[in-house]
Amino acid sequence: MSSEYLVEASHLKKYFPIKTGLLNRVVGHVKAVDDVSFGIRAGETFGLVGESGCGKSTLARVMLNLKKASEGEVRFGGRSIQRARSRELRELREEMQIIFQDPFGSLNPRFLVRDLIGEPLRVHRKMTSKEIDDRVVELMELVGLDVSRRNRYPHEFSGGQRQRIGIARAIALNPSFIVADEAVSALDVSVQSQVLNLMMKLQKELGLTYLFIAHGLHVVRHISDRIGVMYLGKMVEIARSEALFDHPLHPYTAVLLSAIPQPSLQKKTGRIILQGDVPSPANPPSGCRFHPRCPSAKDRCRMEEPLLRELASERQVACHFPLE
Repeated sequence: MSSEYLVEASHLKKYFPIKTGLLNRVVGHVKAVDDVSFGIRAGETFGLVGESGCGKSTLARVMLNLKKASEGEVRFGGRSIQRARSRELRELREEMQIIFQDPFGSLNPRFLVRDLIGEPLRVHRKMTSKEIDDRVVELMELVGLDVSRRNRYPHEFSGGQRQRIGIARAIALNPSFIVADEAVSALDVSVQSQVLNLMMKLQKELGLTYLFIAHGLHVVRHISDRIGVMYLGKMVEIARSEALFDHPLHPYTAVLLSAIPQPSLQKKTGRIILQGDVPSPANPPSGCRFHPRCPSAKDRCRMEEPLLRELASERQVACHFPLE
């Protein structure tokens, strides 16, 4: 990995043991993340997409050290997160924050909004109550919330407003890296666009770097500089956003693109319907993990696992027979 990246994941693995019996004997592992490597540059948005259960959220939590990696390493600003001591890890925590999928479930319903937003400041900073209150007002204005409502509870706000509270809380410590884990998936389409516009605005004003996770490519298209596609714990394609939409190289990426709803006036492309169910990450297929559902799979795909390789500048794909 190059030092040009602010955040680097190198050969990350996260396996969860499968236990059985009274003695909790380990009989196998769920390979949620299996040998994933990529980097995110300072100031860019890296979109991460894939079906439910492909390992996106687990990967994000391993990168933030909220879950311990089974193998591999994450480096932030050149420093290893896994090797960091408690004091250094506390400093890194201020630099790395997360916005959760559920804007209501992630907020303590017993706290006032001012306390929710101000909590990181009380934990990490030696600030007076007046300084915290002033910062809370500043943050609420920054994310477009009515400051006069800071003494209310989360249930008194709409879903979009609650997500703005979560964003204000995430940027309270002036972090440089934020993971947005399905941050707009629980919101209406019109509200999604408002929150995405807010995130892009904050990125420009505060110099933020994002890992933006979503199910569908249509959500990450306009906010992402580069996009990574995951399938069953593996990264199968990485490309710049416009290149990936213009010409997908992996068959699974083509499937995701075909599922994007299109306006009736646009030229419609055929929907690619996958056969069969998603294999279990506890018992992934041999060779290419996508081969049981791939319409163009060959014998080599069933026998040999493809490695993520660079075909052009900022264009990587894990496929023996990339699409032409």
